[in-house]
Parts: sequence; structure tokens; C-alpha cells
Amino acid sequence: MSAGWAAGSVRARVLARRRIGAGEARRVAGCGSLAAALSMLATTAYHQPQERQPPPLLDVRELLAARQHAIGAGLLWNLRVLAGWLPRGGTPLMRALAGWFEIANLAERLASPPGGGQDSYFDLGALATAWPRLRDCHDLAAVRTVLAASAWRDPGGDTAGALMIGLRARWAERVSALGDPAGTWAAAAVALLLAGELSCGRRPASPVLATVASRLLGPTAAGAGTVTVLARDLPARVRWVLGDTPGSWQPWQGEAAWWHRVEQDGQRLLSGTGLDPKPVIGSVAVLAADARRVRSALELAARGGGSIEVFDAVV
Repeated sequence: MSAGWAAGSVRARVLARRRIGAGEARRVAGCGSLAAALSMLATTAYHQPQERQPPPLLDVRELLAARQHAIGAGLLWNLRVLAGWLPRGGTPLMRALAGWFEIANLAERLASPPGGGQDSYFDLGALATAWPRLRDCHDLAAVRTVLAASAWRDPGGDTAGALMIGLRARWAERVSALGDPAGTWAAAAVALLLAGELSCGRRPASPVLATVASRLLGPTAAGAGTVTVLARDLPARVRWVLGDTPGSWQPWQGEAAWWHRVEQDGQRLLSGTGLDPKPVIGSVAVLAADARRVRSALELAARGGGSIEVFDAVV
């Protein structure tokens, strides 16, 4: 193993220690206000320096959105720092893992009027796949063309809905190529995409989703017509993502189960002694899970607090 992977593995483990963990996030969620929650985070890695704080006239919802975006931006910055410690072969790995931020940027771009949303874009730097070119696209057909010419490949449609579903399926396909356990995460994520479409009464309209699902889950599962049938036909290694009662399945349950598995697997990868890509992938997994949990904790605190049991179930 190269010295670059050794240095990257060590750095990955150091970065992973920056997370606050479930117990501390639970305490943040229990605060009675957003201000109190932010005060509690002031001594953690999620503290935002004073000079970067938004103007004081923002209302609670705007402040919450700004802080949640800052948490995502902080996670992305850690990924960029980590990528800088890896050998050249590590950049494609980190670029694949950072795909969520490019999807989030495109979603913001599609939802915003021309020239809007600039402050909500994530700065991917060298981890961008197609974003700088996507930002300058003037219509959906151009977005599809740019994606098709990149590592994302053709998303399978040029409506906003088709672009986002196709892009999420393509992301799963890219992550799957990293091998297990990331391959299992990707397959489970595709199962959630399919279940979400089916729970809305839609069979997969995206040809890309159907193709990726067939490849990662098998053609039988990809052709399921209901969530119950899908759960029955899923490969055993991802059946957990839809739970034991698929007839009453809700998307938030699948998402919570998915993140729980990702974090568990990430911790296992970090606990090994290898100086290779595994601790890097593990670090990204646990940092992302922690960031999601803190974002959710701030959401609950901004609502004046609430049932901690609900927070526990969701995260």
C-alpha cells in the first residue's frame, strides 16, 4: 500500500473523531430553541466562526436553513481535505462519494430562478464531476447533455423529475463500483428509490432507475409492482432496508434504516488496522451520518423542541 493511502487512512481516522455522536446530538435536539442548540454546538466541530455567521435579521427558518447548509458545507470541506491526503487514485473514490453534493446543487439550480440560489451551492472544488458546467446550463435539455458527457452518464430524461431520479440512480451505480460495503449501501439506496416510486402508485418511469435496479437488485425485484412484492424479491443482503412489515412501510423508516446500517459499517471500517481505502470510506460514512443527525437535531430545536422519541426514530 502506498504512503499516500497510509497518510490518508490516518487522516481519515482523525477527521472521524470530530463527530459529536448520537448522545450529544440528542441533547441538541432537546433544546427549546435554535439559539440554545447553536450555543450547545459552539464548542464542537459544528461551530461556525463569528465572521461567517449570517446577518442577525434572519428569521428562525432562514437561520436554520443557513446553519444546516453550513453543516453540509463543513462535511464537504472535510471530504476535500481528506482527498488532498490521498494518492492520485483516491480522487475518483472521493468524487464518487461526494456525488450527493452535486445532486443537491443541481436540485437547487433547478428550483431557483436564473441567477438565484448562488449562496446555496456547495463548493466541490476538485471533487466536482460536472457541476461547473451544469451551473451555466440554461435549460433542462442542456443539463442532460452535460451529464451524459460526464461520468454521470445519461440520466434518462430531460424533465426535472427524470433528471433527479436518474441522477440518484447513477450515483448509486458509481458508489457500487467501490465494492462492499459501499456496494450494499448503493443497492439498498436503489431499493429505497424504487419503494418510494411504488408507494406513490408509480412504477419506475425512469429507464435509468430500471436499468440500475436490475443490475444491483436483479430483474425480478426491478420489475416489482408494489412495495410488498419488492420487499419479497429483494436480494437477502438488502432486504433489511424495507423492514419486516413492508405493507405499512414509510419512506422515513427506510431512510433511517439505511443510515443506521451505513454508520455501523463505517464504524467497522474505521476499527480495522488497514492503511488502505477502507478507513477513508468509513470516515466519510460516519461523518455524513453525524452531520445528518445534527441537521435533524437543529430542525427539532428550531421548532421549540418536541418528542425525543420521534428524533430517535428518524435518525
